[in-house]
Amino acid sequence: MRESAILLLPIFLPIVMGLAVLCLPVFRSRRLAVGFTAVGLFLTAASVFAIIFGQTDAYTLFSLTETLPIFFHIDAVGRLFAGIVTVIWCCCGVFAFSYMEHEREEKRYYGFYLIVYGVLTALDFAGNLITFYMFYEMMTLLSMPLVLHTRTREAVMAGLKYLFYSFCGAYMVLYGIYIVHGYSDTLAFTEGGVINSAMAQGREPFLLFVAFLMIVGFGVKAGMFPFHGWLPAAHPVAPAPASAALSGIIVKCGVLGMIRTVYYVFGADFIRHTWVQTVWMILALFTVFMGSMLACRERVLKRRLAYSTISQVSYILFGLAALTPVSFTGALLHVVFHAVMKSGLFLCAGAVISRTGKMAVEELKGIGREMPVTIWCYTLFSLSMVGIPPACGYVSKLYLAMGAMQMQGSTNRLSAVIFWLGPVVLLVSALLTAYYLLPVTVHGFFPGKDFSGGQRTEREAGVMMLVPLIILAVLTIGMGMFSAGLTDYMASIASATVRAFVR
Repeated sequence: MRESAILLLPIFLPIVMGLAVLCLPVFRSRRLAVGFTAVGLFLTAASVFAIIFGQTDAYTLFSLTETLPIFFHIDAVGRLFAGIVTVIWCCCGVFAFSYMEHEREEKRYYGFYLIVYGVLTALDFAGNLITFYMFYEMMTLLSMPLVLHTRTREAVMAGLKYLFYSFCGAYMVLYGIYIVHGYSDTLAFTEGGVINSAMAQGREPFLLFVAFLMIVGFGVKAGMFPFHGWLPAAHPVAPAPASAALSGIIVKCGVLGMIRTVYYVFGADFIRHTWVQTVWMILALFTVFMGSMLACRERVLKRRLAYSTISQVSYILFGLAALTPVSFTGALLHVVFHAVMKSGLFLCAGAVISRTGKMAVEELKGIGREMPVTIWCYTLFSLSMVGIPPACGYVSKLYLAMGAMQMQGSTNRLSAVIFWLGPVVLLVSALLTAYYLLPVTVHGFFPGKDFSGGQRTEREAGVMMLVPLIILAVLTIGMGMFSAGLTDYMASIASATVRAFVR
């Protein structure tokens, strides 16, 4: 391992700059606050990519005890998550420079936004379970101000709900860490797991319960049933760029926690063909279907997109729970693709709200005439969410379905039924996704003869809003058309991580 303190730069640089924005009176000037935040995002992004493609891969910050260091180590999964965090965080940050112009306490938003960026980078680069948990909790606490930014009663209640749900999940994880520490020689993330087989002999049922508890604990952040309630509460009240970051990135922290728990702590072999895998699959598939159904009933666009996030993130959980190389590849692909698609959809909703003040889907008739570029971007994101080629959503969903079919030969009859049912649920969810997303496009461009909107009024979003939307739209199509390289990279991670799989 090549250790270097340079690994700390993308972690502590945005944290220090964010604290400066919050504390120094000079940043009461909007121009200075925006400029300083932009510099912070650029420098942090540059350092993240320099480290991702560089040689440094580890650094020990300090040790709590001789066996519990606060330790950073960059592996393939960490590189992937750090890269997508950086792309989405920068796009949402640029969008916010225009969107937040008329919001109160604008500099407070930028300060916490920078700090959370540093914490997320630390989370992605965490080398062991203790380091991961420490920054996981920090991420929850420091992202809450983004949810309750407007300080309305609804926002405060949503922020408290987000905090309560997150802490409940985190305490489940903390209990699991205590137990894992007693049955392993190290808490460092290791492919294949760290559980000492000699220590665990005869205690497998108890350890399976602990593994399930940690999966559910991280599932709270990922919006898995029955702990999904914070998402539809938090997303509508947060500023649109914060909603995009919550949906595109923050919920993926729960996904990353599950990956680390299942594949790097317990090991896929320990969970495969057990009741933990079966129940996890049932919860994931139920959440996929439930989220889509609730989205169909919702009239407020941002809350509809929040329910969509509940459904779409559980596609990822379904792929992880299948425990096959192909499904794991599909899950990692959907981590990237969903982050791009759903962040783009929330930013489109934010652009519409900023320019027209309209929030309900029924109010958006003719919106395509007023904001054609924004609604075209919305359409591309929606088609990709449905899984229409050549957009990227098609690629990840194809791999998820194929990965489930790999497990048709399971000796567990209930598991075999679930794995057969999985592709069916994904298909039904795709149809429901088209039902709740595409009407905005159809009625936006073709409002009908009875539309009384009067003359077309140009209200297109400004350049600072359109540039991130266009970048994300180009990525959505580009990653679908030229997905071979990214797919090969995901497959290489999967083959190393799920290497014990035998069909």
